[in-house]
Amino acid sequence: MPLAKVLIIEDDEVTALTLQMSLEKFGYEVLSLVNEEVSAQHKIKIYNPDIVLIDIGLKKEEGGIEVAKFIRDKMLCPFIFLTAHSDNTILAKAKKTEPFGYIVKPFDPLNLHTTIQMALYRFQEEQKRLANVDLLKTDKEHLEKLLYAKKVSDQPYVEFGEGYRHDICLGETFYRDQKIKLTKKENAFIHLLIAQLGSVVDFAQATHYVWGEEGASDNSVRTLVWRLRNKLPTDVIKNASGIGYYLEA
Repeated sequence: MPLAKVLIIEDDEVTALTLQMSLEKFGYEVLSLVNEEVSAQHKIKIYNPDIVLIDIGLKKEEGGIEVAKFIRDKMLCPFIFLTAHSDNTILAKAKKTEPFGYIVKPFDPLNLHTTIQMALYRFQEEQKRLANVDLLKTDKEHLEKLLYAKKVSDQPYVEFGEGYRHDICLGETFYRDQKIKLTKKENAFIHLLIAQLGSVVDFAQATHYVWGEEGASDNSVRTLVWRLRNKLPTDVIKNASGIGYYLEA
């Protein structure tokens, strides 16, 4: 199985063939060699490569940049620029396409291999991050539905414990009609507990909902709960030993 499937877009035949030989020695599969913009866009669609190497110049001064824009806007794969350019204007335009790396010609084969591997890794991690963001959005939508199902008749709040209520619209918590001053993360955690009133919120759910992309540890959740308990007038947050926390209904 090849390390990755690569499409080379380079208008200098010698450079293109040298790239192909170097990549094949490392175990990559070179799908095709392309030397102009229109064919490049067509073959990217057909081959769906894992990564694309693009000469910035490509027959006309900014031909490679146009191909990069096409990949960024229409396709889902990383690309690396091949460049001998020192023109700051061209490089500034190239940066705006958000490449996953640069290879300066004449290139070193080992540096080429390393840059490709780093680009593939960055791309995979970025896709994971985006997937997690989408999942978090879905989770939040689900939790909002749970919250609204628990609110008091047509009022925008949920009652819990003895004397507490949480305003769904404001995202604020009150005790006997007095607002409790909480941080954004503390209110988010209360929000989560209320949405699952009667059920345990485990550490994974808490870190995913409250911290999102920032990430956090179980100890971060414990610290958050400790601070919350010091601010809440009564001991309404209960432990589910080794699992997580729940609210007293």
